[in-house]
Amino acid sequence: MPLPILQILTANRLKTGEVLYWREGNWVEGFDRAELFSDAWQADAALATAQVFVTANQVVSPYLFEVREDKAGPRPIEERESIRSLGPSIRPDTCKQADHVSV
Repeated sequence: MPLPILQILTANRLKTGEVLYWREGNWVEGFDRAELFSDAWQADAALATAQVFVTANQVVSPYLFEVREDKAGPRPIEERESIRSLGPSIRPDTCKQADHVSV
């Protein structure tokens, strides 16, 4: 019997760009706190509900992605989501844009 497909809902906070995950009707920081959906209908319903936060200009681009579960917990299948789940991929002390931009 094949393992069920598990999904997680993610988006980015509009003001800061931080990666957020869905949990019980709201957004949380941290992949380890994300709600796992084993039922496609529930996952789609959460995605539809998340649109309220888009309309309120709190998050952008919510979408579902697949994960697999092992002894250590859920793991993203796609590399992009693995990278996003680890947090920012740049150092906080080097992420400033130039104060003055030449045109």
